[in-house]
Amino acid sequence: MGIAFLKGHGTQNDFVLLPDPDGELELTTERVRALCDRQRGLGADGVLRVVRGEALADEVPESARSEAQWFMDYRNADGSIAEMCGNGVRVFARYLVEDGLVARGTDGGADFVIGSRAGDRPVRVNADGTVTVQMGHARVTGESMASVDGLALTGIAVDVGNPHLVCRVDTDLTALDLRSEPAYDARRFPGGVNIEFVTELGPDELSMRVYERGVGETRACGTGTVAAAAMAVYGAGQQEGTRTVRVPGGAVTVTVGPNSSSLTGPAVLLARGELDTHWWQAPA
Repeated sequence: MGIAFLKGHGTQNDFVLLPDPDGELELTTERVRALCDRQRGLGADGVLRVVRGEALADEVPESARSEAQWFMDYRNADGSIAEMCGNGVRVFARYLVEDGLVARGTDGGADFVIGSRAGDRPVRVNADGTVTVQMGHARVTGESMASVDGLALTGIAVDVGNPHLVCRVDTDLTALDLRSEPAYDARRFPGGVNIEFVTELGPDELSMRVYERGVGETRACGTGTVAAAAMAVYGAGQQEGTRTVRVPGGAVTVTVGPNSSSLTGPAVLLARGELDTHWWQAPA
């Protein structure tokens, strides 16, 4: 009997899901790296371990311990632990509903709470398969600098449970070379930072590319779209507002308020199977 897995994506930000309700899998850094490798593994931007909150209680900080039934144990492609993933939590929620671990309501949707290292995240899996996540307060914490492809950019630092630096770009986003990690102030972000490059397409629409810490450039970043929307709304002098954020993998809708934010977008489950147990013991 192999180890069950699923593959899914949210706006083409893709993940391997590992159902592990009782917290029995040893999710080592090497296993995560191998799973996410696009040549020697399944290929993904990260791994979502599906575990009951009570089974993981001793592995998370006390501030992140949750009464929620299900906890999203998220790892970046390099094996590092991350606090939150806005695209991943949508895929995670869709899986719970599609596999009957959370029941649908009479309207075909489902409302419940998912635990994470960034705290509890209320979610709604809509009848059409999209998912809305309450992402908490998108907190602007100041300014910093980043440089990429010969450009020195001032960015707005935004905390969405994980760190972001949102940089406005006046040039063509598609021309940016993001093959290497942009330079940033490591003293300001000692644990690394997700860096968003954003242009405004209109009063309520943004275009974004992102370099995710521990991964590289990805087709989308859910928390990054929230950070970008917060920069645009608050930067316009508004207390609340909604933005459509377009990323290479699609589009999402973000609403931010004085102390809250929500993210709505697609969640796709595309495959399931079993990992070979010999490979799991010694990923090649």
